[in-house]
Amino acid sequence: MRDKALQYHSNNGIGNGKIEVIPKVKVDTREELSLAYTPGVAIPCMEIHNNPEKIYDYTIKENTVMVVSDGSAVLGLGNIGPAASIPVMEGKALLFKIFGGVDAYPLIIDSQDTEKIIETVKSTSLIAGGINLEDISAPRCFEIENRLSEELDIPIFHDDQHGTAVVSLAGLINALKITNKKIDEIKIVINGAGAAGVAIAKLMLTYGAKNIIVADTKGAVYYGRSDNMNPSKEELARITNPDRESGELSDIMRGADVFLGVSVKDAISAEMIKSMNRDAIVFAMANPDPEILPDIAVDAGAAVVATGRSDFPNQVNNVLGFPGIFRGLLDVRAKKVTDNMKIAASLSIAGFVKENDLDRNKIIPSVYEFEVFAYEAQAVASQAVKDGVARLEIGENEVFNNTLRVLNENQRRFFNK
Repeated sequence: MRDKALQYHSNNGIGNGKIEVIPKVKVDTREELSLAYTPGVAIPCMEIHNNPEKIYDYTIKENTVMVVSDGSAVLGLGNIGPAASIPVMEGKALLFKIFGGVDAYPLIIDSQDTEKIIETVKSTSLIAGGINLEDISAPRCFEIENRLSEELDIPIFHDDQHGTAVVSLAGLINALKITNKKIDEIKIVINGAGAAGVAIAKLMLTYGAKNIIVADTKGAVYYGRSDNMNPSKEELARITNPDRESGELSDIMRGADVFLGVSVKDAISAEMIKSMNRDAIVFAMANPDPEILPDIAVDAGAAVVATGRSDFPNQVNNVLGFPGIFRGLLDVRAKKVTDNMKIAASLSIAGFVKENDLDRNKIIPSVYEFEVFAYEAQAVASQAVKDGVARLEIGENEVFNNTLRVLNENQRRFFNK
């Protein structure tokens, strides 16, 4: 794997890395050259000067996302710094293009100062139709996202938070169908109170969950706890754990219907799953190694098991989220992302798995079922219009058809299909 990975990231034509910029227009003639640059380029410049909204019509803004990172929380590698994060951000840009037709560019900030990051993004965001925050550590990521959402008029989406939450909710919706349980009647335990855990809890509460308990390294987060708390955990304590359960993870998992792990390898045991309710649902999403291996979880009584890995059934993969979400956001020139739009994305992903295909090993689509991104984009775009945050109205199925066309082109281009 080491040799293959290093080879994959180098010797790819002129220069190394995984992405490049390719022109969309021709400059075969003097006339085309004069249109692309001087003197013809002055005309769209003045159009934008006279009407700033024209920036969407005459520049790359409408289809551009900046992938922003400071390298402080990269994958499972931790704070490896901005330079070492670049391969991940290139990979993100690659997936944006392949699965959503979105032109994404890494913006790597050589600072982990919250104010500097906010100011850098604000001062460089004019060219972008949206911002994807990536691999920025908690709790700083919450303030950065909130401030940018308030101060910019384009959607700000921290994928480690909301992408994980969207795809997790999609999987849970289908897992509940299999186990014949209802989200407002079950007990959900989330292990991990960082960016992903907080976002998952909030989105599931919005969707209708009533009893969620979040745990960190000190055990249950509850109202009144003083040890190892921060503002995001204080907020969680106010909105989750209605019975103020305390204790270690093993304590609060007793009688739980759902375990969602965004934590570390081997965080739970077979005995802990045996203490859960009948037909337990286990999402062990730590990467690269899950909180418990699927076969052990099933043997202990879990009815449905998901992980973050592609070599096990039911991969909860953010790639199912962000390309389709941003495709929908960009196509209506959305100003922000709402909770309704995230839930619409989750429902579209869950609904892609038809009832006759749904079983314990198939609760979520594969990223290679390309049409899921078209359904997701349409759902997000339609909800943006309903929520009043879209600059453009759209025709029925317009986003779906446009996205499907792009995806079909990408299959021929990138997959030789």
